[in-house]
Amino acid sequence: MKKANKKEEKNKKSIKIVNIVVSSSLQHEIPLEKMAATLSNTEYNPEQFPGLVFRIKEPKASALIFSSGNIVCTGARNIKKVKEAIQVIVKALEKLNIKIKIEPKITIQNMVASGNIGMNLNLNVLALKLRNTEYEPEQFPGLVYKLPGDTNATFLLFSNGKIVCTGTKSSEDAYRAMDMLIDNLKKVLNKK
Repeated sequence: MKKANKKEEKNKKSIKIVNIVVSSSLQHEIPLEKMAATLSNTEYNPEQFPGLVFRIKEPKASALIFSSGNIVCTGARNIKKVKEAIQVIVKALEKLNIKIKIEPKITIQNMVASGNIGMNLNLNVLALKLRNTEYEPEQFPGLVYKLPGDTNATFLLFSNGKIVCTGTKSSEDAYRAMDMLIDNLKKVLNKK
């Protein structure tokens, strides 16, 4: 009885957010050299890249910080963790006597979700029947599928039914995109 339940769970469709990419601005000039010299978990090589990389341990995230005060933060799995990561940056700057007087506005740029659509896929068939696909199994085992329409969602599809979705800006968009994906797959797979 337990084996059947585990198999049923494996076949259920599911998706969860695994990474959120946001941009924000502290609206304050940031002395990157001073930051790099003072704080641990930073990398700054202005000859290679104009931003400072700040790896945050808790919550686990990374931020690119630019001298203009602009930030790109990635690695958090929900908005609460994103806000916590931004606050870690603000507190680190306070230690350098830089006071951020605003509540930084956070703009979601991209969400990455992974999951399972609950069905095995023949990627060779899908590459032929679906539009907007790229599939080169000699180079990568997944099929890239750009969802048609006004969505920005792009999927990586694997033969075991696992998926990665990128291009959405909310968990609702990710779920809606997955439902559209499943509908499109059923349409092309049921055609003779």
